[in-house]
Amino acid sequence: MVSPGSSDTDLDGIDIEALRARYAHERDRRTRSAQPRQYRSAAGEFGYYAKDPYIARLSREPVDDQVDALVIGAGFGGLLTGAALREAGLGSVRLVDEAGDVGGTWYWNRYPGIHCDIEASVYMPLLEEVGTTPSMRYAPGEEIRLHAVALAERYKLYEHALFQTRVTALTWRDDTQDWVATTDRGDRVRARFVVVSPGTLTQPKLPGIPGIETFRGHTFHTSRWDYAYTGGSAEGGLTGLRDRRVAVIGTGATGLQVVPHLGRDAGHLYVFQRTPSTVGVRANRPLDQEWFSAQKPGWQRERMNNFLAAVTGEPVPEDLIDDGWTRTARAQRTYLSGVTDASAPEEELLDARVMESLRDRVAEVVRDPATAEILKPWYRYMCKRPGFSDEYLETFNRPNVTLVDTADTGGVTRMTETGVVVGETEYAVDCVIFATGFDVGRSGVVTGALPVTGRGGQALLETWRGGPKTLHGFCSPGFPNLFHLGSMQNANSVNFVHILQQQAEHIGALVARALNVGAVRVEPREDDAVAWVRTIEEVSVDTRAFQAECTPGYYNGEGRTLPIRTFSPGPVAFHRLLGQWRETSIDDVLVVGE
Repeated sequence: MVSPGSSDTDLDGIDIEALRARYAHERDRRTRSAQPRQYRSAAGEFGYYAKDPYIARLSREPVDDQVDALVIGAGFGGLLTGAALREAGLGSVRLVDEAGDVGGTWYWNRYPGIHCDIEASVYMPLLEEVGTTPSMRYAPGEEIRLHAVALAERYKLYEHALFQTRVTALTWRDDTQDWVATTDRGDRVRARFVVVSPGTLTQPKLPGIPGIETFRGHTFHTSRWDYAYTGGSAEGGLTGLRDRRVAVIGTGATGLQVVPHLGRDAGHLYVFQRTPSTVGVRANRPLDQEWFSAQKPGWQRERMNNFLAAVTGEPVPEDLIDDGWTRTARAQRTYLSGVTDASAPEEELLDARVMESLRDRVAEVVRDPATAEILKPWYRYMCKRPGFSDEYLETFNRPNVTLVDTADTGGVTRMTETGVVVGETEYAVDCVIFATGFDVGRSGVVTGALPVTGRGGQALLETWRGGPKTLHGFCSPGFPNLFHLGSMQNANSVNFVHILQQQAEHIGALVARALNVGAVRVEPREDDAVAWVRTIEEVSVDTRAFQAECTPGYYNGEGRTLPIRTFSPGPVAFHRLLGQWRETSIDDVLVVGE
């Protein structure tokens, strides 16, 4: 991404001009134009959204009652907010979730090999408070899910919870100064405070493959893994696939984890790849349990803050985590935070070195040169979320594993009754597994699936017609006591749970202050919200030029180069700003009396 005309065709032995040309070629091979939609909802006639393979749907009578706070979503965002609201002094906090239990993405995703890609000591929140000790450096999914259950038990969040339930509308009542929520189970819940925590990896999506509904074999999405068909468990042992031809579509973070198990256990595995992921060394290992018991109180927050600072450009005296994320932090910052300029020659050279080492690793591990070439990633480092695995690349050395490159066809061409077609070649299979990810950040509030009506009968989306209007991303004028969690108009990080914990604590502080001073509403002033939106516009780094050079993926809206509006100085600076605001200006959002 060096400016045209720069005299930098050969930097440190790397031909940057040739590299740019190769990146552009690989991007263009994968870019669709005027073709069928790339993804389809998993909630339609051919889908898995409504299917819960873990808990049968329970019958119950509708609820009609009042609680202090309603939290929509029972993933880590909802759990952390529920805990913060308990600490703030609220008695009745109700979680509502469409799943059958708490955990969010960790409830739904139980596929073979599932682990977190962030170290457990900084990813799994409130370890000290709950008393959980992770077994592995990168914890397995079931361990994380059980930690979510422990969080709910520790803060008594099961007492009022409603599962297998979707909130269908939120309406503010001016006369009683509270919210009324209705659900798809006929519930009518009144709450003084409402928190919307939609999650980012819970709404599965399916590829928009022509003929997908005609396939007569077995299919499922990885977030609804069918162990009744495959046999085994999250640890592997998929004995039901021993004599079957299996296709997996998708080679992102999920694909990196499931492919090794499928390769070991399937009669034959076809891996359909549009764009290869980067695959760095994972080096997972058991954690020293004595180390945890020897730590002083506050150790986890120290490690979380250290990791957040390291990966977002803040100076740290020592890298306490020292893994693939922190070692490539500078390459991440060129895109994520704007701390450095991605177009600067030194940053492009750094990026090129990182990517060249990852391509070299593919060549070293994968024995067949043609397969290795297809697995090499040709794009800038942060065009896709970085991946890590010590087993994925090795799987392609197995004689029963075939890698199918779909780049020139923009993905799988079509499906038939008996197989998967790429170009003019059909691959006969018995089972197709979709590792195609999720609708990232698709909050029902933003899409209109969850209509919100505030003071004076105004619709939230009407007031957001020109874009969201919030103070710090949490709350909006005209919609009192309503808080949003997520990445809207604030700062983000690869460790999203840490971001959610900071947001939950901020909401808890707002509610605690409201209770202490007897405020009836927490609601920002119009001019403060307008000023914050202006601040976000001023500090957001325009990443569209960077995105335009990337291969299609969810980071760039499948090639649509979406503008990203975040607090680009980064999450550490944002959290510092919130702390200062709570010390000096928190009463500005409180309405006492009236």
